[in-house]
Amino acid sequence: MDTVEGAREDSACLLTLLHRPSRLQLALPLAAKDAESVAAALGGVRSVLGAGGTGRVFRAVLTDNGAEFSDEGAIAALIGEEPGETRLFYCDPRRSDQKGACERNHVEIRKPLPKGRGLRFDRLVPADLSLAMSHVNSEPRGALGFATPARAFRAMLGDDAAALLEAYGIEDVPIDELDLTPGLIARARAERGDAPLS
Repeated sequence: MDTVEGAREDSACLLTLLHRPSRLQLALPLAAKDAESVAAALGGVRSVLGAGGTGRVFRAVLTDNGAEFSDEGAIAALIGEEPGETRLFYCDPRRSDQKGACERNHVEIRKPLPKGRGLRFDRLVPADLSLAMSHVNSEPRGALGFATPARAFRAMLGDDAAALLEAYGIEDVPIDELDLTPGLIARARAERGDAPLS
């Protein structure tokens, strides 16, 4: 679990959740980079999956020591950690490399939402994130035998996966329609009549 920021002037950012075995990544909007917003986003995931489903999908959660992840009790409760059980782990200080798979997978999010282009995450709407994450999770990965993260996630987690993907609007995109460029969101926003992100 981590966060991804947009332009400096944004209060909003993205909460990213990586299901490491399938490489599926969710990007959930946060109104602010704070503990309350993280708890609200995780509460949304839990409302989709229920306590049992959240525990099955997120068997262990690794995050860094950012202030947005400081409410350990709330996060543990939302991911379904039972008394005496430890399923929430924090990296050592200044060791984000301990969650390297999550950091590397941010490269995929940065394809349609590149850093340094002044993209305003406070203007992102759910349709933007659904579109971006549908394309990101439909890109075949060598580590998965060239399956897509979305298909691997469904194969591993069945109904739980289907519920989560449906709730966040993540769909399979045919390989010949994949677009992992900043133009993906720009064109969709223009078609809807929304202002550009930058």
